[in-house]
Amino acid sequence: MPNIKPVSDLRNYNEVLKDIAVGDPVFLTKNGRGKYAIIDIEEYEKNQATIKLLSNLMEAERAIKTGDEWLTEEQVEGDLGI
Repeated sequence: MPNIKPVSDLRNYNEVLKDIAVGDPVFLTKNGRGKYAIIDIEEYEKNQATIKLLSNLMEAERAIKTGDEWLTEEQVEGDLGI
């Protein structure tokens, strides 16, 4: 069940922050409507990595469809920082 709290609960932010865990964000409402989400930094970093990976996959798919030149193994490893 989602953890939903009014934004006014931030007056006692320690209580709000203790309810945040990986995979269990706190959703804040303003005037009865969803406005903000507070997530654990580990989850945020994981989300950012996923977005970057999906962006790279979309770029690769686009390159394949347009017939662009393929990358060498060394170029891929360099782009991935391996």
